Amino acid sequence: MTSTARPHVCVIGAALIDLITYVPRLPMLGETLHGREFRTGFGGKGANQAVMAARLGANVTMVTRVGNDSFGTGMIENFRAHGIDTTHVGVDLEASSGVAPIAVAPDGANAIVIVTAANENLTAEDVERACGAIEEADVVVCQLELPHEASAAALRIAREAATTTILNPAPASLDLPRSVYALVDVLCPNEPEAELLLERPIRVGRELEAARELRALGSGSVVLTLGERGCAIAAERIEQHLRAPVVSAVDTTGAGDAFVGTLAYGLACGEDLATAAQRANRAAALSVTRPGTQTSFPSSDEVG
Repeated sequence: MTSTARPHVCVIGAALIDLITYVPRLPMLGETLHGREFRTGFGGKGANQAVMAARLGANVTMVTRVGNDSFGTGMIENFRAHGIDTTHVGVDLEASSGVAPIAVAPDGANAIVIVTAANENLTAEDVERACGAIEEADVVVCQLELPHEASAAALRIAREAATTTILNPAPASLDLPRSVYALVDVLCPNEPEAELLLERPIRVGRELEAARELRALGSGSVVLTLGERGCAIAAERIEQHLRAPVVSAVDTTGAGDAFVGTLAYGLACGEDLATAAQRANRAAALSVTRPGTQTSFPSSDEVG
């Protein structure tokens, strides 16, 4: 890991095209609704988190795979427009680019289906080829939209280089080996993901207890995101519930990614976990006041 004027964040994760439909309410099983509006946008948890960190001023490297199609070309151009290094963005000649159809209700609630496509072909060998970028980073961020072997390889390389690691276990999986959690400095799930990992509901008022239990999986610390209720931190020297700013939500899509990208930026800047998480709370709160995913992400001036 190197020390530079600009914090360096390396993100290993999925890149997708969001296909967003704004609906009067989320449909029930078997129901057809008339949507109010349709938009496309750039998404995927890894891509979103990379863009958020870059917006705040980080030097960001992206490791992912896109299809040899117009969606893939657009995603690469979008990364470059945000100043993100695309050296390790592979182009798959067989699989299509990934997509994410999203339905968004008037209160900002959403339902998402992801088709990861080319992202599924990112291998541990691809990640090994990006080892230089991983080793040089201040913070490495992974999620679970890629094959677990690829994410595990990135975390292993980062741990050997003493690089801080963040794992956003999304989508959550009980199949992830416990040995992977031991490679994680900060585990950052949202509430539904935490409930799946714990195999029980989280009661309001018991969030710190849940974060403490999640830490027992093996990670160094846990930041459990709670939407409008902020986040709960469990670490060796701190257990704290940090409240989020009160806002009127328009679209909650991507709020968790705004949080993780901002958390990565703060830790890469050398901030302590609570300070970085409080900044992340502000970024996520600002993002839900605007429609879209990456288009809703705030600037460094707005986040503070």
